Amino acid sequence: MADKKTGIDQALIRDLANILNETDLTEIEIEQEDLRIRVSRAGTPQYVSAPVPVAAPAAVAAAAAPDAAARISKNALTAPMVGTAYLSPAPGSRPFIEVGATVKEGQTVLIIEAMKTMNQIPAPRSGKVVEILVEDGAPVEYGEALVVIE
Repeated sequence: MADKKTGIDQALIRDLANILNETDLTEIEIEQEDLRIRVSRAGTPQYVSAPVPVAAPAAVAAAAAPDAAARISKNALTAPMVGTAYLSPAPGSRPFIEVGATVKEGQTVLIIEAMKTMNQIPAPRSGKVVEILVEDGAPVEYGEALVVIE
C-alpha cells in the first residue's frame, strides 16, 4: 500500500511565493493528485488607474462602450495561461507583431513566460492586427484579452 504524504511541502509553498514575487501576480494555485495549494497576496494594495473623463455625451459613450467590448471579445486572442507577456523574442529585438500588420493563423504573436518557460502564443486565425491590449513585460491572467485580430 502506498503511503500518503501527511505533511505540507513547505518548499513548494516557498517556490510558489517566489513565483508570485517574480511575476507580480496576486495569486497562484496548483493541483496535484488530491492536493490543492493556493498562495495569494491577501492585503496587498491593488493600484488601478482611474479612467480619464471624456468630453463626449454620456449617451454616445455608453452606446460605444458595448460595441467596442463586443468587438474586442469576439476578435481577441486571449491568454491561455497566467504569466508575463513579451511582445518580442528577446529584449531590444523587433516585436513579433505591430498594429496594422497582417498575421497568418499559427504565426507567433507574443510569448507568455510561465514557471520559467517561454510559451509561444500563435494567432488563432489569419487577419489584421487591430489592437495590442497588453504591454511588453506585463503580467497577464488566464482569459485576458491580449491582441485583437480582425
